[in-house]
Amino acid sequence: MFSPQRAFSVVLTVAVCSLTACSIAGGSGRSLPAPQRARAANKPAASSGPIQHIVIMIQENRSFDDFFATFPGADGATTGKRHNGKIIPLKEQTLAGLDINHTWHDYVRDYDSGNMDGFDLSYIGQQPAGTYPYQYVNPAQIAPYWTIARQYALADHMFQTQGSGSFTAHQDLIAGGTAIDPYDSLVDTPSSSLFWGCDAPPSTTTSLITTGGQYLLDQGPFPCLTYPTGTLRDLLDAQKVSWKYYTPPHKQSTAGALWNAFAAIAAVRHGLEWATNISIPETNVLSDIATKRLPAVAWVIPDQPDSDHPHRPHGIYHGPEWVASVVNAIGTSSYWKTTAIVIVWDDWGGFYDHEPPPFLDTAGGLGFRVPMLVVSPYVPAGTISHTQYEFGSILKFVEGTFNLGSLGTTDARATSISDIFNFNQQPRAFSPIPAVLNRRYFLHRPPSYEPVDSQ
Repeated sequence: MFSPQRAFSVVLTVAVCSLTACSIAGGSGRSLPAPQRARAANKPAASSGPIQHIVIMIQENRSFDDFFATFPGADGATTGKRHNGKIIPLKEQTLAGLDINHTWHDYVRDYDSGNMDGFDLSYIGQQPAGTYPYQYVNPAQIAPYWTIARQYALADHMFQTQGSGSFTAHQDLIAGGTAIDPYDSLVDTPSSSLFWGCDAPPSTTTSLITTGGQYLLDQGPFPCLTYPTGTLRDLLDAQKVSWKYYTPPHKQSTAGALWNAFAAIAAVRHGLEWATNISIPETNVLSDIATKRLPAVAWVIPDQPDSDHPHRPHGIYHGPEWVASVVNAIGTSSYWKTTAIVIVWDDWGGFYDHEPPPFLDTAGGLGFRVPMLVVSPYVPAGTISHTQYEFGSILKFVEGTFNLGSLGTTDARATSISDIFNFNQQPRAFSPIPAVLNRRYFLHRPPSYEPVDSQ
């Protein structure tokens, strides 16, 4: 059974992996260190292979088992283990649901020293979750995802970089980690109930996890950051590779309102790129595809109704159709033969997953499994990759594709997702992904102005 003392001992006593040793194929007032330019190889900016565009679509809060428990050939499970050792079946549920707590402390409790049996000790707000996390979504409700998995690739061993929530996950997907110095990494969400970045109130702090495994609540710096190694933006800019971050508009009244990883990066939020590279609303990606202005690298953040977040206040769940609309837009455009689309979920959302993370590092990870889909004319149909990946694997693929060099964070230890592709095959013709809604719907629907997540 979980106990706080045991949770900390998990992190303190585990053997620590170095940045290169774990790749397996198949305080408040603290000042940040002086910025260093991210290392970039002195190589041409253009891709040397057929992929000239990489689109990274980031969805919300789902474990692998929650979406693909019953997918044929994948490492899913239809039963789960409770903290008392009892094995129970996972219940089939709808895409709609409740928001299970999913902070670092929830991760440690769920993980329970690798036993993966603490999920029934979770909470939904202040209420015990009981067996609620032990479920999977009816495949008919996420049919576009299953179609993509059948026609292209599904990865069943993609792990979060950190066992934490959405703020750090989105940082991990641009920086490969959240280390602010050799001893501390950001974890969980900033203290502000308004913004999660440079626009937060001046008193806003972040929380930290130390290399010794100590959790420091609200003892981290203001969330307007300059990471010692930079972000992928630094590597892209150094090699003059185009990029955009497509993100929805926001209100100024709710937690996580400015749902944008680069809103917490000082050089972007207070620089010229805020106007040129941060593209609001997120549906601009559909317009840029149609007008042939798609950048070489794109991150795409969904509006709240399209995010797959289990709790939708207005009961709208259009995540699968949103993803399908972007995939179909690219697939029926001139970009098809030169594009790779990576669809990944930012964290486990508190839902049960049976597969323990393969190691613990000093930054609160690896976290739990999340689904990853890869769409490309160079992906053999029906690929199920069992390779161990983490979010740094996506960054490593971008770096390798465009000859960027390495950030030297988790991308250094990660296995690139390049093994999913077969660049020797002829590019496959695109088959549209059936979906109830299409790009026209998303282009003309008013934005929700709501945050994607608050944890």
